[in-house]
Amino acid sequence: MNRTKGIIFDLDGVIVDTAKFHYLAWRKMANDLGFDITLEQNEKLKGVSRVNSLQQILGWGNKTVTETEFEELMSSKNDDYLARIAHMDDDDLLPGVKKSLDYLTQNNVPFALGSASKNARPILKGLKIEQRFKAIVDGNDVSKAKPDPEVFLIAAEKLGIPPQECVVFEDSVAGIEAANAAGMVSVGIGDKEILKEADYNFADFTEIDDKFLEQIVRK
Repeated sequence: MNRTKGIIFDLDGVIVDTAKFHYLAWRKMANDLGFDITLEQNEKLKGVSRVNSLQQILGWGNKTVTETEFEELMSSKNDDYLARIAHMDDDDLLPGVKKSLDYLTQNNVPFALGSASKNARPILKGLKIEQRFKAIVDGNDVSKAKPDPEVFLIAAEKLGIPPQECVVFEDSVAGIEAANAAGMVSVGIGDKEILKEADYNFADFTEIDDKFLEQIVRK
């Protein structure tokens, strides 16, 4: 295969479903503050940084906190989240993901992670796929959240591949906007009506076959 493309994966909702754990941890925090958040509201937090997520949640609950309390809330939420994901393993990979990673690995197509999560590395390690990524860019490596393309541009740089020769797999509107802003090919994973700005759309990786992967990475 003559390769021209590099692949960049988002993490939550693409490789693994940690959104449910984020929701449970954020909801517990909100409940402790005296209000609730819905699954619909949680959808709006996909691809959003921890700081911006907490700001949005506090706004929903009409709560004002001090800077110190804000930091404490972020820390306690993250501790709760980490406790929930501590027992994840490769069985938690979303359906079809392993097959796609196997195809890319076997055909020497480099791939990177581009995620807002600051816990990406321990998650990938638990899933037993950390070493398969040529580059990992997470929330610890960026200063701008999606839809800013920074995370994907850094990933492309680490892959050594021009942005316009990269393909991004994303499940959030902010992530698709970031990929498009970076001049990359965007593949939406999820509801195509929500991710309508993506170049391609699939409900999940079970709909993605080797023929499609070959199509997007070859000359």
